[in-house]
Amino acid sequence: GMALAGFPAVIGALGFTEAGIAAGSIAAKMMSAAAIANGGGVATGSIVAVLQSIGAAGLSMAVKVGLTSALGSAGAAIGALLP
Repeated sequence: GMALAGFPAVIGALGFTEAGIAAGSIAAKMMSAAAIANGGGVATGSIVAVLQSIGAAGLSMAVKVGLTSALGSAGAAIGALLP
């Protein structure tokens, strides 16, 4: 319950905002790493793309539940992308 309610706030705090990815944020570092790894662009459906979609538009509770489950093990992958 509370974890899901706070999910969009956490994503926003990382730098995934309605206006786009905030300069100098963790999100910006993730985007940079993803773009470098993908030859210059962020792949559709990648963790960065999904998080930006959530930050930009918000999602229904059912989708948040699904994403929380799907992204539960992504922390290690995100950590590996950060310098």
